[in-house]
Amino acid sequence: MNTNTKPILVIGGGIAGITAALEAAEVGYNVILVEKEAYLGGRVLRMYRYFPKMCPPTCGFEINIRRIRQNPRITIHTLATVDEISGNTGNFKAKIQIKPRYVTANHSLDDSMTESLVSERANDFNYGMNNSKALYMPHDMAYPSAYVLDREALSDTDAAILLETCPPGSIDLDMSEKEIEVEVGAVIVATGWQPYDVKNLDNLGSGLYPNVITNVMMERLAASGGPTAGEIIRPSDGKKVENVAFVQCAGSRDDKHLPYCSAVCCMGSLKHIRYIREKNENAKITVFYIDIRTVGSEEKFYFDLLEDENVSFVKGKVAAISEESDSKNLILDVEDTISHENLHQGFDMVVLATGMVPVTADFKLPVDLKYDEYGFIDGTTEVNGVYAAGCAKHPCDVSTTTKDSTSAALKAIQCISRGD
Repeated sequence: MNTNTKPILVIGGGIAGITAALEAAEVGYNVILVEKEAYLGGRVLRMYRYFPKMCPPTCGFEINIRRIRQNPRITIHTLATVDEISGNTGNFKAKIQIKPRYVTANHSLDDSMTESLVSERANDFNYGMNNSKALYMPHDMAYPSAYVLDREALSDTDAAILLETCPPGSIDLDMSEKEIEVEVGAVIVATGWQPYDVKNLDNLGSGLYPNVITNVMMERLAASGGPTAGEIIRPSDGKKVENVAFVQCAGSRDDKHLPYCSAVCCMGSLKHIRYIREKNENAKITVFYIDIRTVGSEEKFYFDLLEDENVSFVKGKVAAISEESDSKNLILDVEDTISHENLHQGFDMVVLATGMVPVTADFKLPVDLKYDEYGFIDGTTEVNGVYAAGCAKHPCDVSTTTKDSTSAALKAIQCISRGD
């Protein structure tokens, strides 16, 4: 350890960024962790359970937050982005833009402060499936555990109510964005992933039919903190689902959309099947697939479901989804490539297994990095002292991400310790 080195900048506060930050800080290096959302945890924290153990992500998250709280070497900036990086190894300068929260740290707030508000916003934590008040706690496990005010959604009437009912000084409607500049020795890019935009899949009915949802939406439907308090029901009418179809590779392994395999979608759908079967033992489930791809010991996760008489697997790519106007049921057109039969089947609800897209596909970082044709950062980057981790590099699961992030932290430490 070289205590004279500058901090390591970690961009992204999901599981990759948290892991990299903790690994570096716990061996004595200062870390600046920057996250664009109002909370840490990223996409993983929006999951209901992990595979294959089927435990909630809050288990590991609680441990990591305890480690962060106990480590004074980690400085966290949420609602923040890195807008500029200059310099070289050991002597980088970064400009960080921090958006206003409009809530100060002077007083604690609670849900009673929001009861009289009418202004609402789409709840992005639940992928827009429900609304929250304009003054909101991002979710039950949010860290930092602090309310956020959506200034654009807040009406003038509700603004006056807040100023009257909240403790004096707790709300600052004039809070503005601020910029800080930091000097760092190395940079770890852990910007993560986003779901493929299903609006591109018009043949599969996403955005057209309310009962066509995505795999990430299914995670929130099953979660107790989700829009339906954990009930897996149809968005159109709130009925309990009895007959569900899973469409694998929705846009993936397709030259018109995502030519690559995202590595986790099959396991995700197998997990979702268990969610449904646990909550409704009579539910029937059909999986339409190209290949079922599981990894190593996780093959058993698949084989166990093959023995479930309520679960069917059909090898075939879904060509189109249509809707029955009266019932809102969905009709899938697909060829069974084993029997060569053209199927025309109806379901209560359809779950599209959409793939992973790197955040860097749409938002390039302010440093000269090398990207592949899909937007993933290519390897360790062209810039010495800048290292990518997790889904910023390639699609991967949580286990692979944590290992990859530990590797990135080690590379950053070695680089600044050597001074190269």
